[in-house]
Amino acid sequence: MNKTLITLLLTAATVPVVQAQDRIYRCGNEYTNNAQQAKERGCKLVEGGNVTVVQGTRPASAAAPAAGGGGAAATSSATSPATAPRVSNNEQKSRDSDARAILESELRKAETRHAELLKEYNNGAPERNALDLRNPQRYTERTAELKASLARSESDIAGIKREIARLPAPAAPTN
Repeated sequence: MNKTLITLLLTAATVPVVQAQDRIYRCGNEYTNNAQQAKERGCKLVEGGNVTVVQGTRPASAAAPAAGGGGAAATSSATSPATAPRVSNNEQKSRDSDARAILESELRKAETRHAELLKEYNNGAPERNALDLRNPQRYTERTAELKASLARSESDIAGIKREIARLPAPAAPTN
């Protein structure tokens, strides 16, 4: 009897434990284990392993336009949270002025760098240096890098100009 009991225990210990999990269905970006709902919505059965779904939270700004029904109130609540501190008009004008000065400084730097790149690129024929003379492939790669740098520089300049255009017009000096 002891031998039978030991054999039974050893057999039970070696059998893998199977955990029951409901069937999981995928409905677009949603998952469900409700077979009736899945059938109604035409969901597909997920096979090949366990599925873990973590529920996320929805951003507050996404819910505001739907609840507000559109209009100016919904737009303003979407751009600035209700908990945001209010600043005076003079403070905001000062911030806008500082932002404009910083962006204009960045624009001047970007335009200077762009001019340097244009000069170095030399209309697609940069001046060859000692390394380029020994390795023609390096010259081709350097030319391509300069061209890509020029494109990035032009994009940077355009982006800075867009940011400046988004700022309110500078205040006229008072006399």
